Amino acid sequence: MIGVRFLALGDSYTAGEGLSPGQSWPDQLAGRLEGLGKPLAELRVIAKTGWTTEELEEAIDRAELLPAWDRVSLLIGVNDQYRGVPSEEFGGRFERVLEKAIALAGGRSIRTLVLSIPDWGVTPFAADRNGEEIAAAIDLFNGIIESRAAARGCRYLDVTDSSRKAASDPKLIAPDGLHLSEACYAIWIETIVAELE
Repeated sequence: MIGVRFLALGDSYTAGEGLSPGQSWPDQLAGRLEGLGKPLAELRVIAKTGWTTEELEEAIDRAELLPAWDRVSLLIGVNDQYRGVPSEEFGGRFERVLEKAIALAGGRSIRTLVLSIPDWGVTPFAADRNGEEIAAAIDLFNGIIESRAAARGCRYLDVTDSSRKAASDPKLIAPDGLHLSEACYAIWIETIVAELE
């Protein structure tokens, strides 16, 4: 595990929107691994707030990301859901970006970690919206993500449940009232570390 090159692909949840530098989950992961005596050789994050699967795919194509990475993570889809992309169309979009993620892991699906979409419907930002409808839409998209990941032999990590705990625990919400906090991402880290073994 020592000397692993890690590439994190995604949107605001991977970029750590609303947080200070070092508080995103990729940064926390790097710190946790260093504390375990297993420092990453390199961490690169290709993620931006607002990106859909198509926008992430375009960013991957523009970036110089070769040679292959030892581990690649993919967390994308919330903005497709927010913008009302039909589930059938999302499936195709996600499949394309997943293929690119696997290719960047040297074609090794088992070294590609796919994370589920967190539920933004429990945040203060969504207080005037129908949380049940948002949850149902996210569950539908996550079902697509999980099935596509399983079909390719990728590792799938459900982080949606932890995000939903924010409905009763405001410490899990970032100061912007929409994104997740450092404390919420910290919940993910132990599971992610175990997945990287």
